[in-house]
Amino acid sequence: MAKSLSEQLLGAGLVDQKKAKQAQQQKRKQTRAQHRLKQPAADETQARLAQERAAKAEKDRVLNQQRRDAENLKAMRAQVRQMLEHSGIKSDGDIRFNFNDPRSNKIKSLYVSVRQQNQLAQGQLAVCSEGDQYVLVPRNIADKIAQRFQEAVIFLADYKNDTLAEDDPYKDYPVPDDLMW
Repeated sequence: MAKSLSEQLLGAGLVDQKKAKQAQQQKRKQTRAQHRLKQPAADETQARLAQERAAKAEKDRVLNQQRRDAENLKAMRAQVRQMLEHSGIKSDGDIRFNFNDPRSNKIKSLYVSVRQQNQLAQGQLAVCSEGDQYVLVPRNIADKIAQRFQEAVIFLADYKNDTLAEDDPYKDYPVPDDLMW
């Protein structure tokens, strides 16, 4: 086997034992220093990996929040549907009650009785919808539905709007009771 350079120099008498040990120590120090310089690269890799993990955790958190929001919306719609099924009042009558559907911005109608028409006008009943069906419900149920899903309440008369303003030019001309539009 071939001898190392330091052994060859010692054998030739060009270097003594002390100088050879110093050279070996210097070589070890240099390799350690180079090894230490390589560690920050590993630290950069660790920092990059930590940053990627944090970004992935944030992305997962956002996705989970979106999933929870979708589930909550689905649960609210189910609650509204159940309220309409249990508290809905059948609209039976021969008087046509017209109202504006804000979802389609079209005028829709229901056939109601005289009593139901009066209750709708006074704000005691409301028209709600989940899907294509329109259902009459009491005001307190309509308020609960509005808390859960505002778009389900289609028509609710404002019963506090019975007073006329003083500067209303038509305050002396009352609206006839039999006026239909």
